[in-house]
Amino acid sequence: LHSAVTRIQVQRPGFNYTFAHICILNNDKTCIVDDIVHVLEELKAARSSNRTNFAITYPITHLKDGREVYNGHQLGGVTVHSKDRVKSAEAIQLTYYLQAINSLNDMVAEKWESIFCDTVELFQKSNRKVKMYPFTSSSLKEDFQKTSRVSERYLITSLVLVVTLAILCCSMQDCVRSKPWLGLLGLLTVTLATLTAAGIINLTGGKYNSTFLGIPFVMLGHGLYGTFEMLSSWRKTREDQHVKERTAAVFADSMLSFSLTTAMYLVTFGIGASPFTNIEAARIFCCNSCIAIFFNYLYVLSFYGSSLVFTGYIENNYQHSIFCRKVPKPEVLQEKPAWYRFLLTAKFSEDTADSEETNTYESHLLVWFLKRYYCDWITNTYVKPFVVLFYLVYISFALMGYLQVSEGSDLSNIVATATRTIEYTTAQQKYFSNYSPVIGFYIYESIEYWNTSVQEDVLEYTKGFVRISWFESYLNYLRKLNISTGLPKKNFTDMLRNSFLKAPQFAHFSEDIIFSKKYNNEVEVVASRMFLVAKTIETKREELYDLLETLRKLSLTSKVKFIVFNPSFVYMDRYASSVGAPLQNSCISALFLLFFSAFLVADSLINVWLTLTVASVEFGVIGFMTLWKVELDCISVLCLIYGINYTIDNCAPLLSTFVLGKEFTRTKWVKNALEVHGVAILQSYLCYIVGLIPLAAVPSNLTRTLFRCLFLIALVTFFHCFAILPVILTFLPPSKKKRKEKKNPENREEIECVEMVDMDSTRVVDQITTV
Repeated sequence: LHSAVTRIQVQRPGFNYTFAHICILNNDKTCIVDDIVHVLEELKAARSSNRTNFAITYPITHLKDGREVYNGHQLGGVTVHSKDRVKSAEAIQLTYYLQAINSLNDMVAEKWESIFCDTVELFQKSNRKVKMYPFTSSSLKEDFQKTSRVSERYLITSLVLVVTLAILCCSMQDCVRSKPWLGLLGLLTVTLATLTAAGIINLTGGKYNSTFLGIPFVMLGHGLYGTFEMLSSWRKTREDQHVKERTAAVFADSMLSFSLTTAMYLVTFGIGASPFTNIEAARIFCCNSCIAIFFNYLYVLSFYGSSLVFTGYIENNYQHSIFCRKVPKPEVLQEKPAWYRFLLTAKFSEDTADSEETNTYESHLLVWFLKRYYCDWITNTYVKPFVVLFYLVYISFALMGYLQVSEGSDLSNIVATATRTIEYTTAQQKYFSNYSPVIGFYIYESIEYWNTSVQEDVLEYTKGFVRISWFESYLNYLRKLNISTGLPKKNFTDMLRNSFLKAPQFAHFSEDIIFSKKYNNEVEVVASRMFLVAKTIETKREELYDLLETLRKLSLTSKVKFIVFNPSFVYMDRYASSVGAPLQNSCISALFLLFFSAFLVADSLINVWLTLTVASVEFGVIGFMTLWKVELDCISVLCLIYGINYTIDNCAPLLSTFVLGKEFTRTKWVKNALEVHGVAILQSYLCYIVGLIPLAAVPSNLTRTLFRCLFLIALVTFFHCFAILPVILTFLPPSKKKRKEKKNPENREEIECVEMVDMDSTRVVDQITTV
């Protein structure tokens, strides 16, 4: 396999590049290869010459030339005899290092990596007994973007399901008052806003990444609820009003709360799109979300508002809601076939007696269900204890999960499942978990390595385990440069040995130095690097995370300028900042929103209840998310931030209607709040869940995390809106008795209506004057 890899050729006009042309070179101008290759070559030579005295020891072995090499990160699944002699190994890891010095070299190296994967897969087919897992510098990027490609057909399925359910949720048996087109146009409004944001990002040079898959669902939760709330407000208006009056009532009733929740989304995601966020993918996600939400607000005001007016005129003219044809009178319909009467079923205003106060929209299935059954059931005295008990069970399980929260640092969480990244990562964690990856220390300044004070400065800042690597590296420097340490060699060696005993968990160190010749053949060390490998246990990830944090602090406080690097740190650092930074931004945005809303809401109790509800929802989502084996990573934290806004979207109108209600009882106002806003919440929830379901089948860990988090957010919020809040508000403040206002018999309201009757006896109110 090694020979096949080194023979790979990249064809370019006039020249064929091989590994020897693009590899990183040793001082002797030969390609750097892993020491395990030299070990295997010597083992092969020993067998060919029938020598039996050559043995491989683990994790340090000795070559024929006397060199001591480390193989802890190159041999995996090792079984040893006494004295660390290797009996067998289940895995070998080979790493090939390529140069990156100019654009041509980068292009050749990228092509070489692609051929490398094909070569390994071809070699696998002819050697099926050996499993091979190739992984290159571009594998993670390719597998991350692969999620978008494997999600396409599932997203189309999701769109079809949402369109179907949105149309059904807005439909009624009454062909005049049914609004199927508004369900479709509401979804079209959300789609236009999302596409507008995507177009702006593309035109401004933004880069697409797979986290954008969450943006349509962010828009679906916010945008559809706004359109359904407007439709719900339309149902509350009087049918004998003019379309202008009904539209004005709709905007006055629903757009204030929709404007406030839109502002909250913009603030929350705006902070995420600001320089405060140091994760580029999260910043682009938040920026795109902000643009989409802003245009969605404009489209709801203009496009969807105009659509509502258009369907309002169709309704006032008693035209069919789908075919826009004039609906004939009941006496005319009696002469038509049954299927024709079924399609054109409608209730005329003249069919209702003046003494009856029947709302014609109550024939809507969801309105009828909430008003006739659910509102009475959830506020029943015998149901309340069970709801409270169920809430205590909910809190208990949420607490159990919350105490087990862990931060995700596995790079397989962000890629599609059937990819090289998953296979390689799984194999590496299985066979190479005894020792951590090689950590490089890079000193990028010229310092006086022979100066005792410099050594003391280093010792002052390198506490614990880091100290050993510095001692070993300095000893090698001093030996190579033949520079006096100011201490007897024996004393220095004893100090090294004593320090090593204090931190026996570290296995091996090596180093490289870069010299620079000065005047009169003097030599200066301009840069150096050393490597450390730690012995780890099952909690390898947590240990590496702690190691990264410690080394970062040392690099900032040490007088010696150095940096530390290992490819694993990229993911450790990514998740450390992806959890901390978004949470910090969400706390800032939450405080700002509380301050901002304090000047806009009519009662401070709305803020109190809203804060408690959001805290309860987020606590439950985090707990159940952990129980569902979802870790805190970039995707889940972004979902949690969205969950704050989603909860406010659904719960704020309910709480506002209840808290601001006067007279009557708490139970009466709970029922009223559910009747007014419950249908819109239920409609948007059903569409949202149906849209999420296909996402669960996408073969990607990223979409799996996205589905589980968004599903839990929607489910827990729905549970609070329709169970917890309706029950708790019936026996907790605010008290309606204290808020009851005395009626003044002298203040009476008279309404004069001037009606114009057309030839078809259809009543149209031309003007309403209030005195």
